[in-house]
Amino acid sequence: MDSKNFLDPINIAKQCRKYNLSIWQCPQFLFLILGLVVITSSLVIYFIGIHYSDDPEIVALIVLSVSTFLIMIDFSIIKSFERLAEVAKMKSEFVSIVSHQLRSPLSNLKWIVDLLISGKIEPVSEKQSAYLQILRENSQRMEGLVSDLLIVSRLEADNLPFKNTKASLVKLVKSLILRAESFTSASNIEIKLTVEENLPDIFFDYQRMEQAVGNILDNAIRYIGGVDIPGEIGHIKEKGNIKVILKKEGNRLCLEIKDNGIGIPKEDQKHIFQKFFRASNATKVQAQGSGLGLYIAKSIIEKSEGKIYFVSRENEGSTFSLNLPIK
Repeated sequence: MDSKNFLDPINIAKQCRKYNLSIWQCPQFLFLILGLVVITSSLVIYFIGIHYSDDPEIVALIVLSVSTFLIMIDFSIIKSFERLAEVAKMKSEFVSIVSHQLRSPLSNLKWIVDLLISGKIEPVSEKQSAYLQILRENSQRMEGLVSDLLIVSRLEADNLPFKNTKASLVKLVKSLILRAESFTSASNIEIKLTVEENLPDIFFDYQRMEQAVGNILDNAIRYIGGVDIPGEIGHIKEKGNIKVILKKEGNRLCLEIKDNGIGIPKEDQKHIFQKFFRASNATKVQAQGSGLGLYIAKSIIEKSEGKIYFVSRENEGSTFSLNLPIK
């Protein structure tokens, strides 16, 4: 047997890489720590035993029995951790493979639908065009979900590249607001941007940060129309207001996105950055979402040496704040 393969099970660094885990979560490292606990416990029991007993054989038997019991528990725990790590690794690989396989057919579907809508093949009726538009919207939604799943799998595998360059966070935010303008105008939502003067450019991956900030802003827009105001003619929606503030605080650049939307119930707030989680009141506005946007945003911001946090009250709105270091 190859000596390298023989030593693989005790190669802690290699096993941690295999499961895409930090050393503190790696089963082999935990086995080492628990082994030290067993040795320490055995020594403590031995010294206590010789203090209270004059028969060394009885002391040795007690130490041997306790050590064997602890080693069995240790082995059982580590095997359970290994199985969990293996399942998590298989799940991540499955999501990555399926997502990659879905990209091509979805791109082809989108191309064909766009071609049909254009009328270049043959004229389409108004009714046919409406159906095709629905098909296009759903394919775009599915394409977005696949893209998010790919990013999540790469974040978990720690192989999502970050190319940090000096860029303007102000420019990035303005671009995102401009991009959302057609939707916000149609949805009676006003975005007010306040920018402190002479903000410096900072280092970050423009594409990644654009997605992170875009996800937060998109959430503010999606979940802003939750308050019904009784009127003479049915119910009307309260006008949506989003305040975007960019400022400098010490050696960090801060961005706040505040909305007057449906807010996040208190009991849901501790889960809001978890994968696939959506607040219990999200169905009020029937907004589409996968529950991956805030998880991706948080992961990207933290990998950019930034921090993200929020305050929220149900039916009053939310304020998401992030900050990035000025270098």
